Formats: sequence, structure tokens, C-alpha cells
Amino acid sequence: MREIALVYLDRSGGLQKFVQDCKKYNDSKQSYAVYRFIVSINPSDIAELDATLGNYILHNPIQAAQIFQSVCFVAIKTLSLIEQLQTEAQISILLKPTHLPPLPSYILSLSAFPFNYTSQRFYMSEGIAIAMGTVTKYTQGARFLCTEETCPFSEGFRYIRVHLPGATESATVRSDFVCSLCSSPLQEDMKFRVLGDKQIVEMIDAKVLNALKGCSNDKSHFRIQTLTVFLR
Repeated sequence: MREIALVYLDRSGGLQKFVQDCKKYNDSKQSYAVYRFIVSINPSDIAELDATLGNYILHNPIQAAQIFQSVCFVAIKTLSLIEQLQTEAQISILLKPTHLPPLPSYILSLSAFPFNYTSQRFYMSEGIAIAMGTVTKYTQGARFLCTEETCPFSEGFRYIRVHLPGATESATVRSDFVCSLCSSPLQEDMKFRVLGDKQIVEMIDAKVLNALKGCSNDKSHFRIQTLTVFLR
């Protein structure tokens, strides 16, 4: 699947954009803990190229991003795109689909039952934003070092924490991480913390408009539930 991912990036122009993004990082001469890349993908084109990879992206996007992460790391090292990059863990790939299949199973409906949305896959959702919070910061990535000076992991980029969709802030940054080699506590290197913007939006299903207009229906009663959306 890595070979197919590379072929798709080359054919879609994604590889050229990736090289340009790498050039911006390399020209900055600043060492980052995490190098973040947004990869636009067309699920239909990928499915035609390779059905297995297309299905993997649609239903296991977090694991699929790791395939593109590996491909991008090899490309960076082979072409010497970012001199400061040391480990594959420093690359963060965000897959951004251009669209999803127009099928009911890919639509997140707030009014349909049952609510069996346990998988971490892509969904489409339409609604009305009824409240928006202010834009705040969150940690996209962080570098940790072993506190034991004699440990090999007391330097370098062995411990990189990257925010994943659905994770809380404490999953990325907290004080109880320990070294897998010597079990000593890990300490964050604050100079390498990567911040991003996030905003919380309260959304409600568009069907609520019928209730607000006074439109009657066959149901004797109904319940309106909002959905909290994190924009990152």
C-alpha cells in the first residue's frame, strides 16, 4: 500500500505540494519537534487505483495516515528535503478527503437511530451552528526527553507526542510519561512544543427548523440534541 500511496501522490500532484511544504520547513532553518503536512486525497481516485488502500483510508483514516507518514519520511530522506528531520515520528500527516461516497453509511445524522458511530472513520454531517467559542491554542506536538542523563534517550527525538483526532489534551502532554528503556520520568522540552488553533462549535440538526416553524408531524413528542464539534 505504500507503493500505491506514492503513485497516487505523484499522479495527483500531492507529491509536488509536499516537496514545496518541505522547502518551507527547510528554509526556516528552525528545528521542529513535529513537521505537519496536510494531504488532500480523492477517495474515488484512490479506490480505482487500489481498492484495498481506498477502503483503508475511508474506514481506518488514522492507520492510513501512518502509511502516508512512512512514504513521506522516505521521500524526505531520499531527496534530502528537510535536513533537520531525524525520526519518522516527527512527521504528522493529516488526510483531508475532497469528498466522501454519497451513501447513507457515511452521513452522521443527529436524528437517526441507532447512534452506532463507534468507528474512527470519516463522516459527513450537516447542521446549524448555534454557538461558537473563541479560538484557543492546543498542543499539536511535543518533544519529551528522559530525565536520566546517562540514558541514550535523554537527547534526540525518540519521544514525540502528536495529537490524534478524538484525543484529549492530556493524551499529548502530561507529566506521568516514563522512559521505555530505563523507566525514568520523561520531561517535555518546551522549546519544541508545536501549537495550533482550535475552536468549539455547538451544532444542531437542520430538521429542528421544522419544529421552530411550528410544523406538525406524526410524532407526539420529540427531542432535540446538539452536537459539539472541535475545529482544529
